[in-house]
Amino acid sequence: MGVDSHRAAPTGVRTLRAAAARGAARVDSSGGGTRRVAGRGGWRGSASPVPAPVGRRRRRPGMAFMEKPPAGKVLLDDTVPLTVAVEASQSLQSHTEYIIRVQRGISTENSWQIVRRYSDFDLLNNSLQIAGLSLPLPPKKLIGNMDREFIAERQRGLQNYLNVIMANHVLSNCELLKKFLDPNNYSANYTEIALQQVSMFFRSEPKWEVVEPLKDIGWRIRKKYFLMKIKNQPKERLMLSWADLGPDKYLSDKDFQCVIKLLPSCVHPYIYRVTFATASESSALLIRTFNEKGTLKDLIYKAKPKDPFLKKYCNPKKIQGLELQQIKTYGRQILEVLKFLHDKGFPYGHLHAANVMMDGNTCRLLDLENSLLGLPSFYRSYFTQFRKINTLESVDVHCFGHLLYEMTYGRPPDSVPVDSFPPAPSMAVVAVLESTLSCEACKNGMPTVSRLLQMPLFSDVLLTTSEKPQFKIPTKLKEALRIAKECIEKRLVEEQKQIHQHRRLTRAQSHHGSEEERKRRKILARKKSKRSAVENSEEQPVKPPSNNSAGSGASSPLTSPSSPTPPSTAGLSSALPPPPPPPPPPPAGPSTTSGTEVPVPLLPQDMNGVNRGALLSSIQNFQKGTLRKAKTCDHSAPKIG
Repeated sequence: MGVDSHRAAPTGVRTLRAAAARGAARVDSSGGGTRRVAGRGGWRGSASPVPAPVGRRRRRPGMAFMEKPPAGKVLLDDTVPLTVAVEASQSLQSHTEYIIRVQRGISTENSWQIVRRYSDFDLLNNSLQIAGLSLPLPPKKLIGNMDREFIAERQRGLQNYLNVIMANHVLSNCELLKKFLDPNNYSANYTEIALQQVSMFFRSEPKWEVVEPLKDIGWRIRKKYFLMKIKNQPKERLMLSWADLGPDKYLSDKDFQCVIKLLPSCVHPYIYRVTFATASESSALLIRTFNEKGTLKDLIYKAKPKDPFLKKYCNPKKIQGLELQQIKTYGRQILEVLKFLHDKGFPYGHLHAANVMMDGNTCRLLDLENSLLGLPSFYRSYFTQFRKINTLESVDVHCFGHLLYEMTYGRPPDSVPVDSFPPAPSMAVVAVLESTLSCEACKNGMPTVSRLLQMPLFSDVLLTTSEKPQFKIPTKLKEALRIAKECIEKRLVEEQKQIHQHRRLTRAQSHHGSEEERKRRKILARKKSKRSAVENSEEQPVKPPSNNSAGSGASSPLTSPSSPTPPSTAGLSSALPPPPPPPPPPPAGPSTTSGTEVPVPLLPQDMNGVNRGALLSSIQNFQKGTLRKAKTCDHSAPKIG
């Protein structure tokens, strides 16, 4: 059943409604475009009105907490990177619009165009100022802003502005940017949706009361937090988290709800206790004790837990890592709880510094429900690039490398894999980092958690705890978790395969079109042309050698190899009278002059050059010694006297 507006709502619900309404107005107006009601309208300057969200349908306002979501709901992976290109610009009467091509993932089919004005970029930039970063938005210009050269220069500046934002891991995943680039799939107001779900929960659990919403303290778009209290214990503060389903939710609805309700029974010295947990077919709601000290990430960045995620972690005022003993102790505690979950067959895959709560000098793991909900990991865009990180266990180890880097240097790595590591408090730290973040590790695979525990950095750490781990999972649910884990890993492997193939194709195309490759192809083409010219010259017909007689330029006909050349009489020609004229040619017919051999005329050469090669070969291989001797009766000499 829906929320009854005519009936007096509990105090917690009224407080939540008022706070959420204020927050919703700020969220919708800070997206950099049109101020609109969630799910309706579009950004100012868009090519067409934005319809209802395509990728994720909004729930009906009156949907009850336990009601099943509509069939055919498409669950987006919010961590898939978006690529942005400012393709063109168009000048209208008094302003310029920029046409932007946005693509999700590697498939060009999953792309769309949006149209934005400079004022939209200015609104987005103002909203992102909470991050404390200096972003390179091109400056405003009141006069001459319609010149073609200025528009082209501004287009390049806007492209650079978007490139800087997309290169920042935190900014590229924030809701403000998603609404700006993909209004169709991110136009819903998730604070309003969370309010509806939590309101239904308060109707059945009247002992809880909302103190205030914790606005944007997390990085997830579809997960919201509220500060709460118990009515009969007003001083104790609790934190409620509500999360929507993700693309990796493979448990059946029944198994999903059963496992969620098991989480409060999980007892471990390094797992943060869940006070209450419940779930529907579409979302989950959990309550934990609120910790004023915050998470391990708050400790590293010296941030206040209640501040927005962008403000806390995008641009820390002071970058400083933890002390060596803290790194050793916290690292050992986190590895111990990871080993416990792996041994239990419980999928995790969501380790990062903001998911580790600090309780004194003890680290306690948060958000065990994320893998059950099917939510994507914070570092997913990193490990999808490496095909050897293909199990949730190896994902946890790789994410531990990110966390260890952050504890050591006070900031995340600039890029992964890491080619070289800055100086660390101990070489033992660098050894663990190299085994999880280096090029070789990402290429060859991650070590196991047990292997990391044996490394010198953690092997000598003594942990003292009296709390005995306990987490009983029925056999039937263990099998369901195993199957769900295999499905999560299968989707990961498939995505890694597609990215690998796309990267190979892109690399080949880039290499083929490079200047160096074009020069190499030109050189090869010249060599091939020269080789063809040489071969053609060798196949030309061979001219017969000339046989000049008495210094005349006339050449005598070629004779058959079996007919020797008659002896020369040039030495007698000056003392003898001129010879008689030569006899007329013999008549045609088979008969010949007795005792005289008539040379056999050569057949004409084939026009296609087939026999030329054979003739050339015959001439080159000719050996005089192979000829048989022949008797010749020469009657052509003149008779004297």
